[in-house]
Amino acid sequence: MGSVLDQFLDQLKNVQPPISTSPSLPSLSYSAAEILALEKQAIFKKSWIGIGRSEQWTKVGDYSSRNIVDIPVIITRDESNQLKAYVNSCRHRGARLLETGEGRCKTFRCPFHRWTYQLNGTLLQTPEFAKDSPLNKADYGLLELPIAERDGFVFIGLSDDIPPLTEWLGDFSELHTPWAFSKMRSYKRHLFEVNCNWKAFLDVFNEYYHLPFVHPDSLDSMYLPPEPADAVTGEYASQFGVTDGNPSLLEDTQQFALPPIPEIHGNAATGTRYSWIFPNMTFAANKDAVWMYEALPIDTQRSQIALTLLLPEASFALEDFEDRAQYYFKRLIAAVEEDIPALENQQAGLNSPISQQGRYHELLEPNVAGFAFWYSKMLLESS
Repeated sequence: MGSVLDQFLDQLKNVQPPISTSPSLPSLSYSAAEILALEKQAIFKKSWIGIGRSEQWTKVGDYSSRNIVDIPVIITRDESNQLKAYVNSCRHRGARLLETGEGRCKTFRCPFHRWTYQLNGTLLQTPEFAKDSPLNKADYGLLELPIAERDGFVFIGLSDDIPPLTEWLGDFSELHTPWAFSKMRSYKRHLFEVNCNWKAFLDVFNEYYHLPFVHPDSLDSMYLPPEPADAVTGEYASQFGVTDGNPSLLEDTQQFALPPIPEIHGNAATGTRYSWIFPNMTFAANKDAVWMYEALPIDTQRSQIALTLLLPEASFALEDFEDRAQYYFKRLIAAVEEDIPALENQQAGLNSPISQQGRYHELLEPNVAGFAFWYSKMLLESS
């Protein structure tokens, strides 16, 4: 019968356009440890990974210490106010410099032997080493990783084997001009885990098909049939749909709506644009708010999710902003709480060793299919 990997790659060859005839991703891609190991090499080490918004690191010394697909990473603003990313590992004998979390500091000091580094990664102090030691500090700075910003979003690379971010995102900025992302501000960022594969979480966020069945009393009535998927250049997928009501709020809290994004106009102000920047960042852009998700694997069955609510800078100046904004965040949590049981049930089915590939709906799941085609190409090219 061949190995699990051989079986998977054989099934994956059929996942290609057009949507009308393509099978869905093999269930093994959501359940097999061998496939996650392949994803780490073929996807995550060759892609720009979304890690949040620029304002998470606004001042010199602001930092985040995270694990990104098994690699401990530090993201910070250095002495020149440049965004930097480093492997969170001392160049002496590998100890972590910072525990997981957020903060601000002036230097990075190893808790083990006190090797100390500047914010720009330069090795500053090596206690007990003699002045005439052959150790050249310039050779032992922190290992730096690619990092870049676009429209207020931040992306990191886990290797140098990735194209420029401008090439990766293609016409992303032009398509999303009406939402003025660079002028938006994060209201809240919420971290949580879900017992499903990382791709399954991103899938459900990007499809209309489940709305009447999973969200019948909270969201479904506001979503009209979407437009066909946009033809884009770059490693992402996008689809717009007109809405009846304000999908930034639950059906019973519409009276708390905030003003629209000042720059928005035309058709963009009539509905929601769902976009998925491959592999792991997705968002929905409405006329008055944007909600964004980052999903990363913990293992085949568990995902780390970051949810961020973005609002126009002008909304924060309103007298009753906090009173109204809380309803926007409650809408996001309510939707996730309805999605999670469906996702965990789906994962239980995907774990079946004899589960078969399904199909995608052309109008209701084009972003999901777009990702599947990209994913298939990336993995097959690396195998």
